[in-house]
Amino acid sequence: MQWYVLRVAANKEMQVKEALSQKMQREDLKGVVGRIEVPVEQVKRIRGGKQTVHKRKLYPGYVFMEMEPTENGRVPEAAWFIIKETSGVGDFIGTEGMPTPMRDTDVAKMLLEAEKPEEAPSIKVEFKKGDMIKIREGAFENFEGTVDSIDSSRGIVKVIVTIFGRSTPLDIEYWQIEKV
Repeated sequence: MQWYVLRVAANKEMQVKEALSQKMQREDLKGVVGRIEVPVEQVKRIRGGKQTVHKRKLYPGYVFMEMEPTENGRVPEAAWFIIKETSGVGDFIGTEGMPTPMRDTDVAKMLLEAEKPEEAPSIKVEFKKGDMIKIREGAFENFEGTVDSIDSSRGIVKVIVTIFGRSTPLDIEYWQIEKV
């Protein structure tokens, strides 16, 4: 079996994956179609003092399918009609009717991302070095400064503020500051 990339409507990736999985199982096409994947990562955000964790698609608008092509490299007819009649599905990446299989290196990268264990979510820091910020909470509330460095693994932002006429570096959690 080889891996192929299927274009789908935006924000319909999970619905297409579920629908295709159910249809392939119902039609007993396990020998023709293997796994269907939508790689996601968990991202932690804090807004308004509330922390949320949500899943972000790594390849928006695409679903990855493992399939056994026919001898001439086309999608098997039984699977083709089921795929095309599924709501939200576009076409395979490749020339008309002849999908292009993914390279082995791309497949390995995609599978590594898709099969990651449910790990601690990464922190989404919306600042970069040199940004002007204002401290919202803590002992230095209402102070303004510039971002010097970001430790995204810990969620700590090093900020340079002026206190009594001197530049002072402060380590502040990213949710305690906002852009000016």
